[in-house]
Amino acid sequence: MYEGYLPISKQDMQERGIKQLDFVYVCGDAYVDHPSFGHAIIARLLEAHGYTVGIIAQPDWKDDASISVLGVPRLGFLVSAGNMDSMVNHYSVSKKRRATDSYTPGGVMGKRPDYATVVYCNLIRHTYKKTPIIIGGIEASLRRLAHYDYWSNKVKRSILLDSGADLISYGMGEHSIIEIADALNAGIDVHDITFIDGTVFKTKNRDLIYDAIELPDYDEIKENKRSFAQSFYKQYCNTDPFSGKRLFEPYGGTTFVVQNPPAKPLTQTEMDEVYALPYMRNYHPSYEKDGGVPAIREIKFSLISNRIRAELFRREATSRSLMRQNRSFRNRTSKGIFMMSGDLRRISVHRHAKSR
Repeated sequence: MYEGYLPISKQDMQERGIKQLDFVYVCGDAYVDHPSFGHAIIARLLEAHGYTVGIIAQPDWKDDASISVLGVPRLGFLVSAGNMDSMVNHYSVSKKRRATDSYTPGGVMGKRPDYATVVYCNLIRHTYKKTPIIIGGIEASLRRLAHYDYWSNKVKRSILLDSGADLISYGMGEHSIIEIADALNAGIDVHDITFIDGTVFKTKNRDLIYDAIELPDYDEIKENKRSFAQSFYKQYCNTDPFSGKRLFEPYGGTTFVVQNPPAKPLTQTEMDEVYALPYMRNYHPSYEKDGGVPAIREIKFSLISNRIRAELFRREATSRSLMRQNRSFRNRTSKGIFMMSGDLRRISVHRHAKSR
């Protein structure tokens, strides 16, 4: 048993006294138990809330059995391509294959497939037809609605449709993943979990969608660049967790992908609690024989501060926006007063001339 690490095998489960895991996390990265890795944060947070989680890191997508090494989870599968979009991980901007992968033991390239989230989900669905699948991470978050795919030079559908997953937890997932877990644990069907901020779901029932902004239909934005731009602008205007609205994207009028408003940011106390969880702060010991995971070198002794800076940046951006609005208002007001003064002068001159 690898003391302190989350289970990666049935033997680990047995030694911990776990008969069935609550969640199995399938990830395109190697298992690194460090808070710079999304899978470590989500898994440790779930563990802190009383759920058992196992890790299947970089399964062989050509082998159905690779997804079953920990058995079927009680509540669902969690799937992420890893810390990077799998296509960015594999290819340079000139679409040339990269030679190494820093998130794989020994830096070996080719341990994850292209479009890893979709491939992993389809692999799971092939074996477990009804088990809930929740996807997250940067690959799923950036592809949650129809999007332009640089690598294929096409406008693709929401990853929720192509993957066969049930939910997307987009953006910072600490709040949404616990709400999803609690809902599943309470016996709520995954298809009825439509109410959690920071999630995306799909439905064929238009009546389930309320208080939402409708985006152009996928068929329209696929063919019309202006419609694509308009859709993107509406999405961009609703990214703020305090003012963002619910959005929905129709697919031929029969299927709808619904994006709930963004999840609220963590408070300072919540942030401290997340980063104080019992991470081992290293890659799994089983990778030692392969030379370890190169990505750990830059962050092993780092202090996490970028998410705080991002929040400060958001506040600063909001402040600047308000300042611009105020300046614009003052300019318009000054211009209006100036024009009114000019009108009054012209009226006065006109009356004076008329009286003469």
